[in-house]
Amino acid sequence: MKRTLAAAGLMAALTMVGCSQAPAEEAPAAAAAAVDVAAPAAPASVEPAASAAPAAAGAPAFAVIYPGGAPSGPATVARGPDGPGGILSFTTDATPEVVVDFYRRRAEAAGLASVMAMNTGEARAYGAAASDGSGKLLRVVATPVEDGPTSVQLDWTAGR
Repeated sequence: MKRTLAAAGLMAALTMVGCSQAPAEEAPAAAAAAVDVAAPAAPASVEPAASAAPAAAGAPAFAVIYPGGAPSGPATVARGPDGPGGILSFTTDATPEVVVDFYRRRAEAAGLASVMAMNTGEARAYGAAASDGSGKLLRVVATPVEDGPTSVQLDWTAGR
């Protein structure tokens, strides 16, 4: 229960960060300042090109289910001013570090820039956005569950 609340708190923080992004020139500096300097070196991870199912019908290439992930239900999708988007919860046996690295690589491959990274205990969070004003956005929170798999919450906006 505590880990679920921590994940919900991280997602709320990510949402706040996404809504108050700095201009494109300031985003890299803000992202660098948010990274935990004690974070481990980049872990081995699944390459962005690895086959992964879309998080929902019509989801962008950066919004996929981590390979081998088990969704807890269908994605919740909606359309907003920045285009279609959604949120999906799933579990995986991968560590939070590996999950976040997978999504960071996918975001970078899609041309998104890192705007946020956060480490709280064993939980990891990451956010990326397009710097071209298109509204493309990716956020992921990965939280280990005691004696269980990693719980992941993924949300995205496909852009206009």
